[in-house]
Amino acid sequence: MAKMALTIENMHCGACVRRVMLALNALPDTHADQVSVGSASVTTTAPPELIAQTLAAAGYPAVMASSTP
Repeated sequence: MAKMALTIENMHCGACVRRVMLALNALPDTHADQVSVGSASVTTTAPPELIAQTLAAAGYPAVMASSTP
């Protein structure tokens, strides 16, 4: 599994963090390792495009800050 660091827009509070975690953890083979206001660390086999689409659909546009295999 690859590990990704994401920069996430529109996360302002704990409720936002929870929504992002729920959206990410609903994806197959994906685990939100650490989510804080504005950023997330995710372990996944999902393609980055799917991660971005899922978060955008939840109202939290994201860009990949880094990735490691």
